[in-house]
This record gives sequence, C-alpha cells and structure tokens, in this order.
Amino acid sequence: MSPVMPDAASASPAPVPSHFQCFLAFDYGQKRTGVATGNRLLGTASPQATIKAEGDARFVQVAARIKEWQPDALVIGVPFHPDGAAHDNTRAAQKFARQLRGRFNLPVYEVDERYSTTEALASGARDADAASACIILEQFLRSLP
Repeated sequence: MSPVMPDAASASPAPVPSHFQCFLAFDYGQKRTGVATGNRLLGTASPQATIKAEGDARFVQVAARIKEWQPDALVIGVPFHPDGAAHDNTRAAQKFARQLRGRFNLPVYEVDERYSTTEALASGARDADAASACIILEQFLRSLP
C-alpha cells in the first residue's frame, strides 16, 4: 500500500521526496510503541527498543529517538479491520501521527499495518512491537519508487 499523509484531502498517496533517505517508524499502542529505523537505499529496517510510556513521557522518548536518528520523515502504522473499516485504534494511531507532526515538524506518513503484529509473533519475535515497526517500515520502503 502506498503511504498516505494523514491529513491529505483525498485518498491519493502523498509523494515521498527522493531525497528523503532516513526514516523512523512507530507501531503505536496505548501502553507500548514499537520503534524501527530504516533507510531507502537498503530498503531494510532495524528494530529499536520499544517505548514503554504513555502521554508526555512517550513524547520525551520519541524526541530522544528523533534526536539520535535525525530522520527525514516518520512512518506510523495505522490499524484497520480486515474489511478496511476504521476502529478506535485506527483513530488513536492517526491522532498520534498528528501529534508527531505538530510537535516535531517532520513529515509523517501513514501505512496500513493490518496483521503486522500477527506476522511479528509468527516470526518468533522477542519484541513484537519493535518487529511490527520493522514490518511497517519495510512495507513503506517497498512502496517507494
């Protein structure tokens, strides 16, 4: 699936500038947020330590990751029901994406993350949240020209 900016007026994908090379991805959860880093050149992602915090404490840790990795853009996994319908977690992830954009002034791309946690667990991941963030980021990177 192509990346879509959360505040896009239409469902058409927002282009990702070719000079964007480094990305930081998040698998948002109410209590834990998986994190992965990756780059366009290699098309791969690496898991990072999961953020185990809520509210402002979560954003302090996000800020530290952004400072450390200096990404060109952020990627957020947004869950949907199997039929594509939105649910409470969809809206929570989209809110998180808007908050990231507002707080850090970086482009934020949403990726449909249906089944990423299931895939991470099936692969035997020790940290399913970080593994899900990797899956989300690799899916995003594969969608880029």
